[in-house]
Amino acid sequence: MRNRFIGAIVTLAAILSVAAQANAQDLDRPDRIAERPNLNGIWKAINSANWNLEAHSAESLEDLWQLGAIGAIPAGQSVIQGGGPIPYLPEALTERDANRAGWPADDPEAKCYMLGIPRYTYHEIPFQIFQGNGDILMSYPFAAGNRFIRMNDDSELPIDSWMGKSSGRWDVDVLVVRTTNQNGMGWLDRAGNHFSNRLVVTERFELLGSNHIRYEATLEDPLTYSEPWTIEMPLYRLIEENAQLLEHKCVPFADLLLYSDLVVPEE
Repeated sequence: MRNRFIGAIVTLAAILSVAAQANAQDLDRPDRIAERPNLNGIWKAINSANWNLEAHSAESLEDLWQLGAIGAIPAGQSVIQGGGPIPYLPEALTERDANRAGWPADDPEAKCYMLGIPRYTYHEIPFQIFQGNGDILMSYPFAAGNRFIRMNDDSELPIDSWMGKSSGRWDVDVLVVRTTNQNGMGWLDRAGNHFSNRLVVTERFELLGSNHIRYEATLEDPLTYSEPWTIEMPLYRLIEENAQLLEHKCVPFADLLLYSDLVVPEE
């Protein structure tokens, strides 16, 4: 009798365990919009890719010594598939080195220019995805950046721009976005990594559960790179109560950098 009672308890525990696992899976199952994964929300990359896409050590900024440890570059792992380095053509690598030597003044981020794609995705400020039944909007607080992802329009722009043209499609449950027509004046990070106006970026947003996206971006640019290369990273949904984007209108912060030659010194 006692053995039968113990066996019943073990069986019940197993049933409850299976049920608990099923409920946990149900809770983590993301909503869908028109049979597609619901990507709506505020997302953030948690890494140091905006400092440097390649692996890098912590480093001091000698010209900003007054900031002490606050002004140090944080160490970071590579977000490049295979670990890098970026496959630059020789002349493009020379340009990268010149960019790096001119940081921070030469960085478009310092000048409050829109950061372009893919840099906006892993910038330190989160971004928001607005998804309905058709086109998708991604909004970025830095420099009031935004992009419309046209789901039924593969045409290209008649002129290049900072954000270029983004066209999207669904590969089963993965959002695939192809961006062209960027003006080639942007940087990929604070380390001076760059591209030309021939850049084609193909992104993949794959929703993993409710609060994680597997993000990939493949960069092809025959004027800059010897072959296509890909970055990958997770994106995390902000789940705190009242999570929201906050404006970062950076133009006033860049005025002195951009127009210092026009400032009349006080007598």
